Amino acid sequence: MHEQLNHLRDSLLALDTHIVKLLNERAEISIAIGTHKKSRGLPVYDPGRENEVISSVMEENTGPLSPASLRQIYREILSVSRALQKPMNVAYLGPEASFTHMAVQSHFGDSIELSAQSTVHDVFEEVEKARSAFGVVPVENSLEGSVKQTLDKLVSTPLSIMGDIYLPIRHCLLSAQEKLETVKRVHSHPQALAQCGRWLRNNLPRASLYEEESTAAAAGRILSDKEAAAIASKTAASIYGLTVIAEGIEEHPANITRFLIIGNSGNQPTGRDKTSIVFGVRHKPGALLRALAPFSRRNVNLTKIVSHPLRDRIWEYLFFVDFEGHAAGKDEAACLKQLEEAGTFVKILGSYPMGEIQP
Repeated sequence: MHEQLNHLRDSLLALDTHIVKLLNERAEISIAIGTHKKSRGLPVYDPGRENEVISSVMEENTGPLSPASLRQIYREILSVSRALQKPMNVAYLGPEASFTHMAVQSHFGDSIELSAQSTVHDVFEEVEKARSAFGVVPVENSLEGSVKQTLDKLVSTPLSIMGDIYLPIRHCLLSAQEKLETVKRVHSHPQALAQCGRWLRNNLPRASLYEEESTAAAAGRILSDKEAAAIASKTAASIYGLTVIAEGIEEHPANITRFLIIGNSGNQPTGRDKTSIVFGVRHKPGALLRALAPFSRRNVNLTKIVSHPLRDRIWEYLFFVDFEGHAAGKDEAACLKQLEEAGTFVKILGSYPMGEIQP
């Protein structure tokens, strides 16, 4: 039996040796690609190309590796490849262990430099002033709706949307101790407290609830309080050294937050793109219908429309719209041209590869 085990281990070692050789060969090609990009002023981060690589790898997978496991492995390979070409800094809405932090890691991998910011405005400013190459901010939650601060900044920023990230939100009850019955106080972000309201009423009906600026801040708050708990992510438990008392305590399992990747460059069409715009129309009957009619006539699918109040004009609105396709496409460009003619203001926020829900 030991001989069979040793034989299997020797086979693994031989495979590992071959994998290391292939990874280094891949790294050398990545460095050469980085040199080529630099000589032609091309960006290191190319979300369309990275999606192609992931899709191609997934098509070749016959198991027993799960699609999620293989995706995670290749996210890290791509992350290291980017770092070999050029170190990259990403600003995000912090603190560490926030859901935005998790979204950054799920998309960019671990081989990046991170810059945690206190507000959405600060994230945009970091990228606008070129202190960070990219930024990641929340834009909407499937239960709570749009993030107003992000929409406000998108109207005025010169930056473009480079991509989006969809992250399932899983809430855990964390504590410095292990017993649920000793918890007298629960800290978290107001949205997290609301999303876990039923569980809290059923399991901790006498506990006092305290609002914090983020779930991660709540985790940090309870470190020295043996009678307190925080609603936060499992990642927060690992980072702050807390115990997970309960997992998946949110009321709705289909709780997903969408994050935007913002940067200074655009994306070439990939064949599976999304475009985000913001526009205004005259305050007259039928104006919005006329503005959007070209999309219907040309069979361009709208995937989102959100009204957003103008700060200096009472009861007047801008409209944020996402549609399938790239702004450079024939039908899409024609729609945008007609929208400009019908509206008072049109801004293309970005065309980018469609994001997928992270496992």
